[in-house]
Amino acid sequence: MPGTAWAQAYQCQAPAAPLSVPPVTMDGPVRQVPVARYTLALSWSPEFCRGRETSARNAFQCSGSGGRFGFILHGLWPEGRGSAYPQWCPTRRTVSPALARQHLCMTPDTWLLAHEWAKHGACMSGTPERYFATARGLWNALRWPDYDRISRQQGLTAGDVRQAFVEANPGFTADQVGLRLNPRGWLTEMRLCYDRRLRPTRCNNWQLGVADETEVRIWRGL
Repeated sequence: MPGTAWAQAYQCQAPAAPLSVPPVTMDGPVRQVPVARYTLALSWSPEFCRGRETSARNAFQCSGSGGRFGFILHGLWPEGRGSAYPQWCPTRRTVSPALARQHLCMTPDTWLLAHEWAKHGACMSGTPERYFATARGLWNALRWPDYDRISRQQGLTAGDVRQAFVEANPGFTADQVGLRLNPRGWLTEMRLCYDRRLRPTRCNNWQLGVADETEVRIWRGL
């Protein structure tokens, strides 16, 4: 079942060597606004890793040494009302190496784990442990269609990709599944939309991304 394995990282194994969690630098201003909804951002790893297979910075995710990945969790993002969203809320808490190891097969990059907590998680949770427990609960509830097979479909559209996900996850509807493509039309990310109670909800235009009729290509990493 290669498609399922890639999507849920059944082959992933955290490295035996001690992990280090690099520091994170703020890339924008502090913005403390009320949380109105959430986005669960899921990156398509084969596309991200294209050209990064020998990168030391991305070795665990992209070299094959840690396993094969399909969708990975980019992050759980609190959203505000309109175009404002909370970010970089002040906190003294950081992601420990032990916590990073627990979630490395979900988000296979220690820097990304640290960044997502500092930029997004601190605005919705008091501790990184609680933030990642919430993200992991949403992640573990997902079921993945065989996107390896789907990627071979002639004339594949965003609507086809959404429908396949909805059929595997009956709690969702197509308007709750956002998609992002790069300028060449390759799938880069899926964004699932949730309300304040973390129940699936209709995406706004920013979350939804491309229209159903848009042609989509999915890189399999081969």
